[in-house]
Amino acid sequence: MYHNWLDRWDERRVQRGNELKKVADFVLDAELAFPGEKQVGSIAELCNLADQAVEDPAFFDEPIDSAFEFNLKNDWIKFPSDVSTDTEENNMVWSKVTESGSLDKALVVFHHWNASKQQRQIANFFSKRGITVVEIALPYHFQRSRPGSTHADYMLSSNIGRTIQSVRQAVLDGRKLIRWLKCQGYKEISVLGMSLGSWVAGLVAAHDPAVTKASLFLTAGSLADMVWTGRATRLIRDSLESEIDLTDLRRAWGPLNLANHAHRLGRSDLDLQLVLAKRDKVVMPELSQRFIQTLKETGGSPDILELNCGHYSLAMPPHIMFAGLRLKRLLKHGQ
Repeated sequence: MYHNWLDRWDERRVQRGNELKKVADFVLDAELAFPGEKQVGSIAELCNLADQAVEDPAFFDEPIDSAFEFNLKNDWIKFPSDVSTDTEENNMVWSKVTESGSLDKALVVFHHWNASKQQRQIANFFSKRGITVVEIALPYHFQRSRPGSTHADYMLSSNIGRTIQSVRQAVLDGRKLIRWLKCQGYKEISVLGMSLGSWVAGLVAAHDPAVTKASLFLTAGSLADMVWTGRATRLIRDSLESEIDLTDLRRAWGPLNLANHAHRLGRSDLDLQLVLAKRDKVVMPELSQRFIQTLKETGGSPDILELNCGHYSLAMPPHIMFAGLRLKRLLKHGQ
């Protein structure tokens, strides 16, 4: 009976979220994903560029001319993003800092899609245990939101190119913030990602050797499959499926597929943790299991915690306490 109640509670959360969203038109916008490329007019051409990006080790690297300008004031860090968009607010990155009083460890937190508040409980819990917590705003969220928007429809949508641009922007923003933290003297950098934020955190961990620990909550490999099968992204699929099939969407969003970076996530100097929900209807469990299998096949050995709850009910006791204690164990490991 308890789990039936959890399932209904999760479903109500999905429905409330979907009520704020609207069906948008399918758009390629390949020039947003791959600036400098010639005009791309077909799905096939975009997929070819995406295939090249998957093989390009520098796709998620900071540009050479990156402006390293940081402003720290009243526990907030502001700095310019290296990706320029037509939403002025989105081009400035905001991060909330909860100091620990120590330079030993820092945890960078990447929140979930359409988050409405900072993770104060997480920040306070770990800062009191000697870990400085930095909560970075993903593109089009919080201070970076589009004026008048009700949800972050520019971060993840049926606009193929802009979704790639947004996730890549989030990764570059995260890597830039980590570089600043290292310059401040932090010895150990960890990342935590939740739901869509886990894709960003995973890509950051895969490409940034400064990250030594990564915890991915409610994650999988293929972002395309997550959107295609998840309850929270049904409206995006409604717009996509009349224009592109799942096979091509997987190719188009191949650079964002964590499974394509499994060999980097399985490196020996990265401690990787996955926290999953067995009753998840947003990130389907079979997608997570497929990702785990890929990690193991490429030599990875992630620490895995599976909880008998749904996507949203992970945030409820006792599940969030189990997840938090497992994260604490990861972050304290090696002391």
